[in-house]
Amino acid sequence: MEGYLDPIWCLVWFIVMIPFFYAGIVKLRQVLRDHPDQKMMVALSGAFIFLISSLKLPSVTGSSAHPTGTGIAVVFYGVGVCAVLSTIVLIFQALLIAHGGFTTLGANCVSMGIIGPLVGLVFWKILRKANVGVFVSMAVAAALADLITYVITAIQMALNVFTTNNANFVDAFVDFMSVYAVTQIPLAIIEGLILGMFAQYLVTARPDLFEIAESNNVNPFAKEA
Repeated sequence: MEGYLDPIWCLVWFIVMIPFFYAGIVKLRQVLRDHPDQKMMVALSGAFIFLISSLKLPSVTGSSAHPTGTGIAVVFYGVGVCAVLSTIVLIFQALLIAHGGFTTLGANCVSMGIIGPLVGLVFWKILRKANVGVFVSMAVAAALADLITYVITAIQMALNVFTTNNANFVDAFVDFMSVYAVTQIPLAIIEGLILGMFAQYLVTARPDLFEIAESNNVNPFAKEA
């Protein structure tokens, strides 16, 4: 949220975010140029992120938690496009429902729109190459994208406390993770099941979407021809 991160860390995370965001803009233009019928699916992927991540739930540890909804976007369009969609969602959430903030936009995008989804995408690819079904593959990918988002968030906050207050990094990380873990683990499982069921529906109704997804994810940093 606003004012939580030291200005230097706000800048660092914005710098980390920029190349992924730029690659995502290029990739999104390429996808929509080559597959104009994908506009609805791109919009739906962004809507999943907005709706699911807007479900802010109180935590028994005194904080709050929410799912991320990035599994569909990253599997179909790659990390770059997921970063773009997540950034748009984060801006609207900061404006409309006071989630996150503008100074922490870079940090939130790195955790929720880049690293978390990247881990989910890696496991999606591993499981699919092992001939694991779409439901299980998507469920694992979405759940891990959610969980890793909060691992990275804990690292970001621990780094901030470590550099500004000279606190012990490991102790700070453990403290932040203990706040998130109680609520986030069941949330991640639920999110994985929901997106897994949606992916199973899509593979039955529109199997061609997964063929396009494969071509989209050959290289998430591929430049427009």
